[in-house]
Amino acid sequence: MSNNFVLSDRRPRNGARVALTILALLVAAATGMTPAAATPPYQPAAQVEATYYAPGPWTVAERTGVDCCTSTGDSYDIWYPADLGAHGVVHSIITWGNGTMAHPREYAYLLAHLASWGFVVIAADRTDTGTGIQMLDAVRYLAGENSDPNSIFGGKIDTGRAGATGHSQGGLGAINALARGGGAVSTAVTLEMPLSAVCASLPSVEGEGACIDPAAVTSGSVLLVNGSADGISPATQPVPPELIGAQSMQAYYDALPPGLPKARAAVVGAQHNDVQGQPDCTNFSCTEGVYRYLGYLTAWFMDRLRGDCTARVAFLADTGELLHNPHWSDQASTITP
Repeated sequence: MSNNFVLSDRRPRNGARVALTILALLVAAATGMTPAAATPPYQPAAQVEATYYAPGPWTVAERTGVDCCTSTGDSYDIWYPADLGAHGVVHSIITWGNGTMAHPREYAYLLAHLASWGFVVIAADRTDTGTGIQMLDAVRYLAGENSDPNSIFGGKIDTGRAGATGHSQGGLGAINALARGGGAVSTAVTLEMPLSAVCASLPSVEGEGACIDPAAVTSGSVLLVNGSADGISPATQPVPPELIGAQSMQAYYDALPPGLPKARAAVVGAQHNDVQGQPDCTNFSCTEGVYRYLGYLTAWFMDRLRGDCTARVAFLADTGELLHNPHWSDQASTITP
């Protein structure tokens, strides 16, 4: 069963995110950070960000729990343009990975925003997504639907262009889907991906662990996004990774192959769960919500999956808008025109 909706200031449903929320609060206590009060709706600071921060031109429909199943038996939630295939458009796939103990509905505002820009966004209803297995299953599921003339997705999916993104351990899943997918995924975006000290404790599935090997990413592209107030996903580390491993986004970024198109940046002031804002913060440790993630996450996929040159200029090494936006810090990029 599906229903259509346009983006609005919907409030989040309660979901299980206790473990990482407690960990985030413990980190905050240890470092002297305290959760900030919610701020008014965000005003983008730059032109490209503002363009893709706004809802896209497509009205969005969603299917919840009616599509099945991953290799581990999980159903899918899907956000997609209501007028699929209008004007001959074929739609790129974005596969989503939930954070620990979270469900797709807790990211509905973000995922619907991406769908409003013409993507078909699919999320397995799975609370441990770090291996990337279910994210790859989701891409294959939509490829199968594309081949089915009786499916609403039949003939309307661009099966050659898929991106992966996810929150927390879902960020690990996005990288693993890129590295392990044999070309099924062409770009990955991580949102608050945890430091390597955390990943070893996450579940393995079908013999695959959640920890990532950045050197195994030999094709595609990667964007690493974290919050500057997120102790689970720090931007930098004081001790070299040669001694303590990759405990920061900088260390992960540096470990990716030097020739790989890649970028990284931290949302100033964001904590571990801001991306779960619907769109702002209620009932959990959060600064202001999902607002600051919307523009550049959308722009990255518009560039990487749709070849949008307007979006690409935001990420260019040295001159890119993201690298000079005051709402972001710890930026780096190898992206070329």
